[in-house]
Amino acid sequence: MTGICDGRVVVVTGAGRGLGRAHALAFAAEGACVVVNDLGVGPDGTSDAESPAARVAEEIRAAGGDAVAHGGDIATPGGAASLVTTALETYGRLDTLVNNAGFLRDRMLVNLDEDDWDAVLRVHLKGHFLTLRHAAAHWRAEAKAGRTPVARIVNTSSGAGLLGSVGQGNYSAAKAGIVALTLVAAAELARYGVQVNALAPAARTRMTERAFAETMAAPDTGFDAMAPENVSPLVVWLGSARSEGVTGRVFEAEAGRITVMEGWRPGPTADKGARWNPAEAGEAVRKLLAGSEPPGPVYGA
Repeated sequence: MTGICDGRVVVVTGAGRGLGRAHALAFAAEGACVVVNDLGVGPDGTSDAESPAARVAEEIRAAGGDAVAHGGDIATPGGAASLVTTALETYGRLDTLVNNAGFLRDRMLVNLDEDDWDAVLRVHLKGHFLTLRHAAAHWRAEAKAGRTPVARIVNTSSGAGLLGSVGQGNYSAAKAGIVALTLVAAAELARYGVQVNALAPAARTRMTERAFAETMAAPDTGFDAMAPENVSPLVVWLGSARSEGVTGRVFEAEAGRITVMEGWRPGPTADKGARWNPAEAGEAVRKLLAGSEPPGPVYGA
């Protein structure tokens, strides 16, 4: 297979199903060798007897591509390190990391216990950090050895991380953290030839099947607007050498729509030049808010 990722080695986490599987297949279709990572757990992170990573890797090979399965837990230092090692030992290089693994433990905040908080932050935020850290360490070593890579990282955030989502305080916090991690990584790793971007996708997966229970297929074209395969072309482009110069950005992708997200930046400001008293501060804030853009609505509010 040849395409815009011909010769590149790509790691995709959580690639056994849904968005991750779609990304892995799309990269392979564009010529990449793919390391398919999936721990093989249910939508809530509990044990699942299946081995979806091996199944997707075989699917890629059956189509004429090259792939290897990795079943390690990327939210552990050993699992994240072995993921990078698998790419290097199997293919001799690593070019792109797509962080996609995750699951949900939805609860309203008053019912959200510590275990559900920790579990979601662990797989989403810690899982992103550990794989990024180990891949970045390899690329830094390559750059210092005079072999500056054309490396790419694509992280997976969510609209919940950008706007919040009722009943998903843990997930929203993790996904917001991924955006901040993306911005810091893009700034720190640029000197080593690494570009880092984030994606907030909307698609029908095991995690979103209740939200997208009704299909959005257009009757006249048959276009399945919520298919995860709609998101993958942007991910593949961001993971390719052709995305040169694009880093530290966040995109939304849904159906046939791609949006550049514009995050926190200074809005209306008042400066007294001295300390405010509480009543003055409140009056100033009221005036500033009246001239500011209202925030987007929290999902489910």
